[in-house]
Amino acid sequence: MRLLVANRGEIAVRIIRAARDLGIGTVAVHSKADADALHVRLADTAVAIGPSPASKSYLVADAILAAAEETGADAVHPGYGFLSERASFAAAVAGAGLTFVGPDAATIERMGDKVAAREVARAAGVPTVPGTPGGVADADAAVAAAEEVGYPVMLKAAAGGGGRGIRVVADGDALRTAFGQASTEAEKAFGDGTMYLERFVERARHVEVQVLGDGRDAIHLFERECSLQRRRQKVVEEAVSPGITGATREAMTAAAVALCREVGYTSAGTVEFLVDDETGEFFFIEMNTRIQVEHPTTELVTGIDLVAEQLRVAAGEPLRFTQDAVERRGHAIEFRVCAEDPERDFLPQPGGVGRVTLPSGPWVRCDTWLEPDGTVPPYYDSLLAKVVVWGADRTEALARSRRALDEFSVAGIPTTAGLLRTLAGEPWVADADFHTGTLEHWLAEGKGTS
Repeated sequence: MRLLVANRGEIAVRIIRAARDLGIGTVAVHSKADADALHVRLADTAVAIGPSPASKSYLVADAILAAAEETGADAVHPGYGFLSERASFAAAVAGAGLTFVGPDAATIERMGDKVAAREVARAAGVPTVPGTPGGVADADAAVAAAEEVGYPVMLKAAAGGGGRGIRVVADGDALRTAFGQASTEAEKAFGDGTMYLERFVERARHVEVQVLGDGRDAIHLFERECSLQRRRQKVVEEAVSPGITGATREAMTAAAVALCREVGYTSAGTVEFLVDDETGEFFFIEMNTRIQVEHPTTELVTGIDLVAEQLRVAAGEPLRFTQDAVERRGHAIEFRVCAEDPERDFLPQPGGVGRVTLPSGPWVRCDTWLEPDGTVPPYYDSLLAKVVVWGADRTEALARSRRALDEFSVAGIPTTAGLLRTLAGEPWVADADFHTGTLEHWLAEGKGTS
């Protein structure tokens, strides 16, 4: 196999390293801004695919396929973001006679449509949040449906992701106002303005289950807690969740596997759930048909290289593990360090950097593309690094997190490392006393800024 990595940054570096461990040759693609990037230098071959903006490079499927043909690549790994969950890209890769490292286009399309995914979940016996069975045509239909679901409701984009196209509304007037705004936002972001409704769970945890499938069988690798979010974007993730019972864990992971078997899932994926903190009920919300940013936490507690397993399955190998063989040990936490200024409402901070000090030592992992005297380009996501730590238990992992984040330093631009260090020392974090709205409230009170 000769693998083209259709991505950049830390995930491109991560994939190239996994491929090298398996003896697989690699091809990097890069924009003008990334000509000297780490992933370009690590790959066996690199191809320029366009100008700096992602819309003219990393999002241009034809340019990526041309690079694959030019270099003799026979497989494409999309990473996360960019084209990773576009069914049309997976279909184009397959149509070019190449192997797409991920599920097939039909599965991506089916699970990427939130309404269709809910129908699959119901067919698999997986609980879903009470709401409309399909999309709602207009604001009048939404209001009529909300009367049955019960306020407050969450208005969501059927083709959505990343927190876009979502509104929480408390009554009919607010719903009428929000419908047009959310539908327009969804149309611009995803090319589909279809909306649907779900009951809004006010104190909800966001818990996701890591799965692996080979098209014949599927297993889970336990769950991750992802409730510490800002603007519906994850900030800190843990494996496993400190906020659910063993019985809930067993039921939730079984539900995730049932869903994968229902669709004949292939590759790594994540089944996401909301957990009602008051009742302990859990509900399916969506499936991500790709590797996740937070996958290292699962790797640290299971000892399984998820990217390597993706590559093996893509090469036609069956799953190497039975469910009974997957064991978890200890606790892992990931902190997303971004080039953003918490003092200025998290404004992105591109620019040149000087000295870079990355944490290391026992049971500390730092996934990054950042190097000393480098440049943070203004064209892409602001993620600089993922500081991931392991401990024999959660208390040890949090202590090690504080030490690791103290060591993290980038000269020249503000980062969120200091805020994350403060967060890791908060008593309510130590007590796991949080839900998806807690971090926003804490930041609104000015606790995260000096």
